[in-house]
Amino acid sequence: MTVNTPLCFRGKNILAPMVRVGTLPMRLLALDYGADIVYCEELIDIKMMQCKRVVNEVLETVDFVAPNERVVFRTCERERHRVIFQMGSADAERALAVAKLVESDVAGIDINMGCPKEYSTKGGMGAALLSDPDKIESILTTLVKGICKPVTCKIRILPSVEDTVNLVKRIEKTGIAAIAVHGRKKEERPQHPVHCDVIKAISEAVSIPVIANGGSHDFIKEYTDIETFQKATAASSVMIARAAMWNPSIFRKEGPFPLKEVMQDYIKYAVRYDNHYTNTKYCLCQMLREQLETAQGKKLHAAQSTQEICEAFEMSEFYKETTAVFEAKKTSLETKKQDEDDQIEDPDVIKMAVRFDKREYPPQITPKMYLLEWCRKEKYPQPIYETVQRPLDRLFCSVVTVADQKYRSVLWDKSKKLAEQAAAIVCLRTLGVPEGKLCEGENHLINKRKREDQELKREDQECLDNRDHGKDLAEPSHKKANFAEENSDMNVPKMQR
Repeated sequence: MTVNTPLCFRGKNILAPMVRVGTLPMRLLALDYGADIVYCEELIDIKMMQCKRVVNEVLETVDFVAPNERVVFRTCERERHRVIFQMGSADAERALAVAKLVESDVAGIDINMGCPKEYSTKGGMGAALLSDPDKIESILTTLVKGICKPVTCKIRILPSVEDTVNLVKRIEKTGIAAIAVHGRKKEERPQHPVHCDVIKAISEAVSIPVIANGGSHDFIKEYTDIETFQKATAASSVMIARAAMWNPSIFRKEGPFPLKEVMQDYIKYAVRYDNHYTNTKYCLCQMLREQLETAQGKKLHAAQSTQEICEAFEMSEFYKETTAVFEAKKTSLETKKQDEDDQIEDPDVIKMAVRFDKREYPPQITPKMYLLEWCRKEKYPQPIYETVQRPLDRLFCSVVTVADQKYRSVLWDKSKKLAEQAAAIVCLRTLGVPEGKLCEGENHLINKRKREDQELKREDQECLDNRDHGKDLAEPSHKKANFAEENSDMNVPKMQR
């Protein structure tokens, strides 16, 4: 049994939140190499509020999925007590709604108050919050009171040390568990020196843990440098961004692994957790850096899929084996789910294992058309279709009701239309009614359409003849009829009433 103890922020080496880098593969790799805590990339509150929490049984993950089916945040049990969810927000109530959405799947919630990029600041988020202490206090206080997990925030320093210390003291009073400080001003970039003296002043002014960030350029080249940076800032913990992005084995006490080995480890996680290939490619490019012009770098740059990335790193067999395992697991889960669905269904539903193959039918003629025409001829209400989609694989199943009897195919289809056609076939075959297949011989509906087309051609010709003779263009005596609305002379059996 896992005991969920409160997360401690003292004496920790932490993976910093990095846009496009801090996805699940990088977080897990950092944990493997010795990171104590990992932050996900900043995720915007409005986008997260649109997401649905989905348990992914194939990958054994929890996914937060947007309406367009894109996975915005993916996590797993391995990191549940170590991952901090970083959020971009400028509204206390939205921040609380998102925090409650993800709270059970993460170790804590962080508010980004340091990102200087326009995509964050233009919405009043990130570094824009530094000029609005009242809003900072409102967001953090609401979160601390509203959720059970620890709340943190990450800031940049202000133009003066005094203003920065005063802001941090005000933040401390909200009850947050720790504060991460990037030792640069919002207009400064990585090439500017990190202000260790300001971080130190903050560390000495407050009692909550201070996490020092921004030392990759000036300090952290190997593991022992982490302690050097911590002492220079008097911070409780150290947060590492670019040094970890370049080689996440920076967290290893024993020293870093060769880059090739690190990249292969990263790819294994990317394949294992179905990371989108563009994100995988981006992270690998950050690791390769000056090696992008090598033969391997060029192969990576040209890759247009996860499989091609694996080929570039001589990992084709791993890709094939892993994807095969997932396909087998997916099939097994689908079969189990289908069996469960069949068991809990209405036992009065008539079922057959059929699929609609349009190649077996004339163009524009379908079983649904035949069923509708038969119902009208027999003076029954038109068929009613009820279609559901299975969340696991997004396949469809339809039940058609005709004269109070339900029919369906036990096979699930890739679209709603196909599922409805399959249900119609089950009904027609049960009733012994022709379904319009080519192998059934003369097709009544095709003959009817041919007659209708011939009549329309005659009418069109008459209209043209009248126009050529200077006559008024008259409305055709009758418009094209809907073959499905007319009574048919098909020889079909009657249903017992």
